[in-house]
Amino acid sequence: VQLVQSGGGLVQRGGSLKLSCAASGFTFSRTPMNWFRQAPDKERELVAAISSSGDMTNYADSVKGRFTISRDNLKNTVYLQMNSLKPEDTAVYYCNVRRYPETFWGQGTQVTVSS
Repeated sequence: VQLVQSGGGLVQRGGSLKLSCAASGFTFSRTPMNWFRQAPDKERELVAAISSSGDMTNYADSVKGRFTISRDNLKNTVYLQMNSLKPEDTAVYYCNVRRYPETFWGQGTQVTVSS
C-alpha cells in the first residue's frame, strides 16, 4: 500500500487549498478513505471520511461546511478541498486507509493558515 500526498502550503485566513492523495497497492474503489490532521502538541484527529463509492461522507464538526472530501475511483485519488481556512486549521494533514489489521498513512502535508 502506498499513499502519496500533494498540495498544501501557506495560505491567508479565508483562503482555500486542495489536498490530493494518490493510492496504490489495494483495490481503491472498494475501500473507504480518510483524512486526518495533527496540530502541534495535539493528538491526530479525523477530519473527513468517504465511503468506497463516494456517496457517503462524514466530517469533524470543526470543518463542516468548509471542507469537502471527494474521490476519483478511476484515478485512485482522494481529495480534500478546504475553504474558508482559519488559523486553527494549521496542521499536518494525513491521508489514511484502514485495511484490517493494518492502517496506512500518507507522508503528511503541512497546511499553514496565517492570520
